[in-house]
Amino acid sequence: MDVKTAFLNGFVEEDIFMDQSEGFTVVGEEQKVCHLQRSIYGLKQASRSWNTRFDEVIRGYDFIKNDYDPCVYKKISGSLIAYLVLYVDDILLIGNDVKMLGDIKVWLSTQFSMKDMGEASYILGIKIYRDRSRRLLGLTQSSYIEKVLKRFKMEHSKRGLLPMRHGIKLSKKQS
Repeated sequence: MDVKTAFLNGFVEEDIFMDQSEGFTVVGEEQKVCHLQRSIYGLKQASRSWNTRFDEVIRGYDFIKNDYDPCVYKKISGSLIAYLVLYVDDILLIGNDVKMLGDIKVWLSTQFSMKDMGEASYILGIKIYRDRSRRLLGLTQSSYIEKVLKRFKMEHSKRGLLPMRHGIKLSKKQS
């Protein structure tokens, strides 16, 4: 999911004044300035005020912030569990109940102007793939690596030695 105009949802804690925007000045009042009540793109504190606002709202819906990664939230309701990951204005949701995830999406849409981007397949250069029949979820950075190799004209270079055996297969039994 994507939060539309995310930074405009944050509140400003200090008094900030700005010149009237070009094309929006009031005739005869050109010397006046605007007093900001909301955070806007370009402010140094815009990211922080948006994140603070999101944190307050999401905690109000019984999500718990992860102690080790403050962008990850968890909601538990009996045997149902949902994880929410926030990256600036992008939200990933994963859980063990489709109805619960749908309810969270609807609730988020009542709090912020949202766009449902459908099932996630890429984020931050990481490809997300799933095999529902085998109940597997995987992540790979192969396309990102290929993109970097192309950028430096190294796409035909030989594979180097790794500190880990190449082609190692991990399974559920190893956990």
